[in-house]
Amino acid sequence: MENWQPDRASHIPLHLQIKAYIINKIANGEWPVGTKIPPQRKLAEAFGVNRSTIVAAMDELTADGFIEGSSGAGTIVVNHTWSVMASTPPPDWTSYVKSGAHSANLPTIQQINEAEFRPGIIRLGTGELAKELLPSHRMQEVLQSISARAVPLGYEEPKGNYALRQHISRHVKSLGITASPSSILIVSGALQALQLISLGLLHRGSTVLLEKPSYLYSVPVFPSAAMNMEGIPLDNEGIDVSLLPSCKKRHNGALLYTIPCYHNPTGVMMTQQRREQLMDVCNKEGLPIIEDDVYRDLWLDNPPPAPLKAMDANGIVLYLGSLSKTVSPGLRIGWVIGPEPVIQRLADIKMQTDYGSSSISQWAAAEWLSTGLYEEHLQTVRRQLAVRRDACLTALDKHFGSLGTWNMPSGGFYIWLCLPRPLHMGKLFELALKDGILLNPGYLYDKDNSRHLRISYAYASLTDLEKGLKRLSRIVRDVMNLNGDVGCELASEV
Repeated sequence: MENWQPDRASHIPLHLQIKAYIINKIANGEWPVGTKIPPQRKLAEAFGVNRSTIVAAMDELTADGFIEGSSGAGTIVVNHTWSVMASTPPPDWTSYVKSGAHSANLPTIQQINEAEFRPGIIRLGTGELAKELLPSHRMQEVLQSISARAVPLGYEEPKGNYALRQHISRHVKSLGITASPSSILIVSGALQALQLISLGLLHRGSTVLLEKPSYLYSVPVFPSAAMNMEGIPLDNEGIDVSLLPSCKKRHNGALLYTIPCYHNPTGVMMTQQRREQLMDVCNKEGLPIIEDDVYRDLWLDNPPPAPLKAMDANGIVLYLGSLSKTVSPGLRIGWVIGPEPVIQRLADIKMQTDYGSSSISQWAAAEWLSTGLYEEHLQTVRRQLAVRRDACLTALDKHFGSLGTWNMPSGGFYIWLCLPRPLHMGKLFELALKDGILLNPGYLYDKDNSRHLRISYAYASLTDLEKGLKRLSRIVRDVMNLNGDVGCELASEV
């Protein structure tokens, strides 16, 4: 719902204003027949009124035949008014929505996406840089520079802006990766790269191998393309390579997705030795690799080992990079590096889906990479992220000393907080949200996980980190004490 609020200065009672608002939604076709009405609690919060006001509005809407309650399905729009019954029935958009090929986000992810924009919320799990860490003034200068040069505003070629691909080629060369512009595809963030791979390279029913836990479990990219995912455990050096051959054989694995640098959500850095072992096994098994390296440049203590792609003599690695985690998530610029036939195929699929990433964003990205601004900005970000990481670790020591264990990440955004025993994570999430704290519970990254939270030190301010972790420790204790022992029950979506 948009930020509509009833007018408290009006002579019209609040519940009638809310009733009129909902009728208008129904009459305009925005809430067609079958639409599920948000729960009364959420409506009360959204409209800033008491729940009794919502109850009064719902009672009148029910009496007038606009909505009705359904056991187990909540309240839905039915609109049994004479005007509708006398006309041609509207299309059943609800059935269309349910029939779509792409899976819906997990309910918790949908709640997170909505709650992130609530005023005053403390976002302890958000995987992006805080607004004060984003280079707003520099970006204005970059855009002004582009405007002054009158760069072309038309479509770019299928693989993306050639100048940008040249600059990316030079950028990754410093990482040990040899990639000509023809082997680089510009995408609208690394997530689009995964979508293109799922559409263009894999058969329906294929199995993607990945770390468990993994960020990939939190987005339905591969399941929506009728593909399976099979998790392989990881330790403090990275994925357990010894399990790869048997797992590939048992599940007919088509490729491996891995985040070697500052793993999401655990923060683990894959060691050099483990990288070499992984490449040896994947070369022997003929197992292609998707290397998601979007966090690489966010090292805080020492630079990470060279990418897997830098050791790739046989072209088995598709390398993903992005500016979303370092410069601006709103820029929506990332890249895929791989064998030219693969890049050509992905470029063709991309042209069918969006006809190319934003031309202006591509020119802006080229400016960042070609002028030294990117490296200059990274130095500032690393310093500030290090301060935030250390402050977060201090707050965890203070408030969670007896409530769990955690890692000390050497870069990236995340601390993987492990609680002493399984909890009802759905209850913890809801109680925290009610108290103004937004969490990323472990079951988003491993459906069986009831002990972990992904804590991000990149977004919340230092004050909010301290305040949020203090309040969260109290909520964790409350959930632990709930009915003595809540066991390992998870949220209903799992």
